[in-house]
Amino acid sequence: GALMVAPVVALAIATQEYRRRRLLAFLDPEADPLGMGFQLLQSLIAVGSGGLFGLGPGGSVQKLHFLPSPHADFIFSIVAEELGLLGSAVFVGLFLVVLWRGVVAGLHAPESFGRFLCWGLTALLFSQALIHMSVALGLLPTTGVPLPFISHGGSSLIVSMAAAGLIL
Repeated sequence: GALMVAPVVALAIATQEYRRRRLLAFLDPEADPLGMGFQLLQSLIAVGSGGLFGLGPGGSVQKLHFLPSPHADFIFSIVAEELGLLGSAVFVGLFLVVLWRGVVAGLHAPESFGRFLCWGLTALLFSQALIHMSVALGLLPTTGVPLPFISHGGSSLIVSMAAAGLIL
């Protein structure tokens, strides 16, 4: 499947200038630190300034107009800055618990539809969280994927809570 999608993605990137600039900013954000690389650099500054124990709840400096849309697209960066490496590890651990409990709930489903529904919704929540955290750490290009249950925005919260309710 990936081999069939790769040419389509390459064509989509090649035909649109903003997509090329976004990919180049992901590969080398320092090349345009005040333009396309700004968000990623500010996110990495936030994560790095948190250190081991963080700046404390509410102590983030990057959310004060340095990091664009810190309440939505880069909330994990703010969490990492305020809670530090240890707090971020606990935060990631909580999403691993969601993954674990979703898989276990699917295993205990009485029929296959419930099992696959449970696993699919768990994959939705966990992959969305994984993509969001990867973007904040510079492992994936900036996408604008919210962090389930955490990011500001009503529609994401409603979908995340509905998925969790169905899993339960």
